[in-house]
Amino acid sequence: MPAPRILIVRLSAIGDVLHAVPTACALRRHFPDAFLAWVVEGRTGELLRGHGALDEVIVVPRGWLKSAKAVWNLRKQLRALRFDTTIDLQGLSKSAIAAWLTGAQQRISYGGADSRELSPWLNNVLVEPETPHVVTRALEMLQPLGIKNPSVRFDMPRVAAAEEAADKMIAAAGLTGPFAVLNPGAGWPSKLWPAQRFGGVARHLGKACGMPSLVVWAGAQEKAWAETIVAVSGGHASLSPPTSLVELGAVLRRARMFVGSDTGPLHLAAAVGTPSVGLFGPVSEKRNGPYGEQNVTVQKMLLTGRSRERRRAGPESMEAISIEDVNAACNQLLTRLAMAA
Repeated sequence: MPAPRILIVRLSAIGDVLHAVPTACALRRHFPDAFLAWVVEGRTGELLRGHGALDEVIVVPRGWLKSAKAVWNLRKQLRALRFDTTIDLQGLSKSAIAAWLTGAQQRISYGGADSRELSPWLNNVLVEPETPHVVTRALEMLQPLGIKNPSVRFDMPRVAAAEEAADKMIAAAGLTGPFAVLNPGAGWPSKLWPAQRFGGVARHLGKACGMPSLVVWAGAQEKAWAETIVAVSGGHASLSPPTSLVELGAVLRRARMFVGSDTGPLHLAAAVGTPSVGLFGPVSEKRNGPYGEQNVTVQKMLLTGRSRERRRAGPESMEAISIEDVNAACNQLLTRLAMAA
């Protein structure tokens, strides 16, 4: 019997792609001789290149579905790889179209509430997940392939150049002992926690815990927030230089802990094994929290309604989280780490 040829479709975003990585690892363990590929959008592909579970990473530009030429080129590329199975872990029209373009006979995706737009029409094997967390919900999509209850592993690759860059950044910041990484960004405005409050956390970590913080950022707006954190930290935080995603992963590997809201860097920290404090408001910590028992989450208010409504909501759910709430979560995490040492 020929080895299976399987395509994972999870196009975006950074955190959601990371949530799907254990699915690739489980497929590789179950089908060691399979040809496994992943189609992903934009720079998120940096995180997947060189991953030991994958034979190929197919990167498409953001907005590819709006270009007939890009769609045709993707179809040619996918058809040439002769996939027999696709696993759509996004459950939207664009991901279902990418899976359908392969011509694969078996196209697995979510059923029920997680299947949206054209997904239930273009995919032909639908699985309604039963577990609460997005990582294990994705793993449930492997049941039609005979894979049930696999262990969760990320096995994120190390890139030598990124590891070297991380060492230089940390040395330049004068961080010679344990340090925390803070990130003020978020994909939704309703997921943002005020930069001044992050500064208060950095001050607490420095004064009460003897731990300096490195503030990471991406883009001009996040850099401005990061500068605010440094300014109000009382000298206990320093500003990171710009980093690529793989460089950020390398920095996170070296950190004692990470603090941030529900965004890509939080889930990257979890994927590389860095204990984290995650701040949640418009989405459930039980569903989207950083995966792993080494992490702590803080949620004081959970918004309801459709995803679009929660995305456009005001800051109230995040502003319900106080500096004292996050300081207490940091203390809890550090106490746990000290007891495990």
